Amino acid sequence: MMKKLLAVFLSLTFTPLFLFSQNGIDEAINSVFEPVTKAIESVVFFSFTIGGFTIPFVLIWLIVGAIIFTVYMKFVNVTAFKHAIDVVRGKYDDPNDTGEVSHFQALTAALSGTVGVGNIAGVAIAVSLGGPGATFWMIIAGLFGMSSKFVECSLGVMYRNINDDGSVSGGPMYYLDKGLAEKGLGGLGKVLAVLFAIACIGGSFGGGNMVQINQATQQFIDITGGDTGFMAGKGWLFGLIMAAIVALIIIGGIKSIAKVTDKVVPFMVGIYILGALLVLGYHVADIPAAFGLIFSGAFSAEAMYGGFVGVLIQGFRRAAFSNEAGIGSASIAHSAVKTDEPISEGIVALLEPFIDTVIICTMTALVIIITNYGGQGAEFALQNGEKLGGITLTSSAFESVLSWFPAVLSFAVILFALSTMISWSYYGLKAWTYLFGESRAADISYKIVFCFFVVVGASMSLGSVFAFGDAMIFAMCFPNVLGLYFLLPNVRDAYTEYMRKIKSGEIAKTS
Repeated sequence: MMKKLLAVFLSLTFTPLFLFSQNGIDEAINSVFEPVTKAIESVVFFSFTIGGFTIPFVLIWLIVGAIIFTVYMKFVNVTAFKHAIDVVRGKYDDPNDTGEVSHFQALTAALSGTVGVGNIAGVAIAVSLGGPGATFWMIIAGLFGMSSKFVECSLGVMYRNINDDGSVSGGPMYYLDKGLAEKGLGGLGKVLAVLFAIACIGGSFGGGNMVQINQATQQFIDITGGDTGFMAGKGWLFGLIMAAIVALIIIGGIKSIAKVTDKVVPFMVGIYILGALLVLGYHVADIPAAFGLIFSGAFSAEAMYGGFVGVLIQGFRRAAFSNEAGIGSASIAHSAVKTDEPISEGIVALLEPFIDTVIICTMTALVIIITNYGGQGAEFALQNGEKLGGITLTSSAFESVLSWFPAVLSFAVILFALSTMISWSYYGLKAWTYLFGESRAADISYKIVFCFFVVVGASMSLGSVFAFGDAMIFAMCFPNVLGLYFLLPNVRDAYTEYMRKIKSGEIAKTS
């Protein structure tokens, strides 16, 4: 069966996409998508001005929600942190519980959808534009985002569907639909669920697929000789290979995806953190000064007269765009966990923004600050950020100590892109089957289309399509966060009862 699917996929993609890329239809596709993309962006990224700074409303929507969730849940991001470590280590695992993957596998599957190029390139851009002080607000936003992840992922398990074959379908589509129906708001819940599902499908093809493979393709072409290398002009070939790899992984569903992510994610994160630690170790004497720049940049007198808003926006923007807390996507992966206690998975999920933003993004920022600001003045990084761009600036920061790291970073970008694609394929699939029903035909049709877009993304420079995909991802947060406000009491009651069982010993450690 797998061979047949791959044969269908290859026949659908190889010949037409080779011809498309040769005929240069990028402009034609972009011209079709451009008006649609602009219309969606004008809604999703609607902005207003404060103190001369343009603030996207979506940013306020996510951050205010995260703060409200944190306060309402009595700072669960702090009080449940130790317990989260115990749960993800498997100390409460029961193999007989309903579900498809372990707590650790669910965490890595969700992390693979958020840990990626944003941690490498996005942080560099944030520091370049907002200065070192942006790092402080990035950390703050990441800490609050932990509560958003807790709420949405708890609900994902609470309202998931267990299908006849034992597979699981969950996420915002289901808790918006079923959860609001319980509160007599079935009509609103159905509308929000459908809007979320549509945005999720669009996001899976765009931001979760084509954007990722396009960046990976550029990295691969660069490390094989650039414009004069043997891969120049052959992005479609790399895309075809990557699409075949993606197909082999995603055909097996979440269990197959989790078996890959629980190995790839720890490996690539470990390599990246090791590189950062080596750079920071080399500059260990400069670390206190770097933190001094972070705090002074966040609260300096100059910043309070306008710069403060800009620094805060850059930090919050990077955190929100990196860990996707409030977007709702991660709850789809966490819904597949083996557990009969939904809150336990919400507690595991709060580790995501901590790992993604507080640890990885902060280490990236420290490397950039120390290597670019140390002894050279604050203008150095700003100028390089404008000239070099995100990935290149981060790469040059690591290269100043580790001459071999750019090659490793290029490989990491490709791995990050692959892991993000396979996670988003699952997110999009569950949104697809919510709309079109749980069937073999729906499952196969989505996966073929998803792999088709892998080759499209590698072959073409579809700026408007990529922007469309990013806009759709952030469109997901509007129905999701709105629904979370209605369902917050359900989560708080369940959390109170869960912690009572932990303290009383009703829920005991299994290892």
